Amino acid sequence: MAVITQTERLIIREFLPEELETYLNHFVDERVLQYIPKRSREERVTIFNNALNQYSETKTKGIWGIFSKADDSFMGSCLLRQFAGDADVIELGYSLNHEHWGKGIGSEMVTAMVSYGFMDKCVSEIVAVTELENTGSQRVLEKAGLKRVDNLIRDGLELAYFRLPR
Repeated sequence: MAVITQTERLIIREFLPEELETYLNHFVDERVLQYIPKRSREERVTIFNNALNQYSETKTKGIWGIFSKADDSFMGSCLLRQFAGDADVIELGYSLNHEHWGKGIGSEMVTAMVSYGFMDKCVSEIVAVTELENTGSQRVLEKAGLKRVDNLIRDGLELAYFRLPR
């Protein structure tokens, strides 16, 4: 298991195979699911297994767990992935367990992941999208330095679009 990055309160690291149920249980809270794509349990298992397989191929893009530095408890997950077919632009995404909302965890994690993403010298820009109603995540992204630009249409859905050039 590789640690991707750390902050004062967080460890962002690769998932372990035995953490599948921890990952899946994150997606049973309707508050967490409110602003993320709907997926079946089977689709989430596939996503998790693909993340495990991808760890051997790359350390710069993937899905990782967010854990408390104090007690190693699971707090959520985050990802970096290629955006819209542009290898120089990566998209940041995340979801946090509800009990961690409003405590600065999201801003701390996004700031750390932006720094981590820019360690790849080929990355010229980091972007993020949220549903228009997800004002909490929009504030998190802005606190971490991303700037809101014109909305983006993806899969027929209008999304708030944030960018941070290198």
